[in-house]
Amino acid sequence: MLVDGKAARSSAELGRHVRLGWLTPAMDRLFGGPASDRRRFLDRMTAALDPDHAVRTGGLEKLLRQRNRLLENIGGNAAWLDAVEAKIAEVAVAVAAARMAALEALEAGMKTVEKHGGPFPFARLRLQGWVEDRLSESPAVEVEDACREMLAAGRAADAAAGRTLQGPHRSDLEVEHGPKGMPARLCSTGEQKALLIAIVLAHAAAVKALPGCGAPLLLLDEVAAHLDAGRRAGLFEALKGLGCQAWMTGTEEALFSDVRGEARFLRIEDGRII
Repeated sequence: MLVDGKAARSSAELGRHVRLGWLTPAMDRLFGGPASDRRRFLDRMTAALDPDHAVRTGGLEKLLRQRNRLLENIGGNAAWLDAVEAKIAEVAVAVAAARMAALEALEAGMKTVEKHGGPFPFARLRLQGWVEDRLSESPAVEVEDACREMLAAGRAADAAAGRTLQGPHRSDLEVEHGPKGMPARLCSTGEQKALLIAIVLAHAAAVKALPGCGAPLLLLDEVAAHLDAGRRAGLFEALKGLGCQAWMTGTEEALFSDVRGEARFLRIEDGRII
């Protein structure tokens, strides 16, 4: 990947120039799937708001792998474990704090969705996890100390499990259908799709509100396929209101008839763009 003609060392470098948001059919199962999918979803949104977040999460994963290897011989690696766990605690708090800041920005964007009362229900989002729960009540420096103590106390259990059992790598994003007060995982397929679109729109609004940032680039794959006419029209109006560049794909041209004359249509045939 080249940025300004030079090889980029990480995706964070591209993120400082282009803020991205996307939605794919695979994400339709987000609310009923494993927590890891929701963490990745939140981390991608967080990285669009804070490009350094991708570096932090990558660093945390590397440190956790290193700790897992050291736990195979706890007695012989105690001092090394102390040093690695101190670094894990520092990075873990930074990762959790960035996610929580992203949720605050998303909440502000969601208020726009709720205020307009369009076809997409507003969502309530909460991050549940060991570090996040403590950050909501205590200063970061105290949470770092508590995290370091937790890791040291859990060495035997983590060694037996073969992984670190507590930390932001185990956190979960809880989503609720705002108007119904119902967990998203219990909503119908159509309601879940509408909630996902609402979150993507709220995130785009949050990115646009960043000083000197502007609206993000949105990639929306098969976004209109299972929406009724009212929700399709509401989506197109919301995108126009955001003023962002949005790429929407679909197999039925008729689904995008409302934006004919306002959008550019490209057809792919035999591997060629027409």
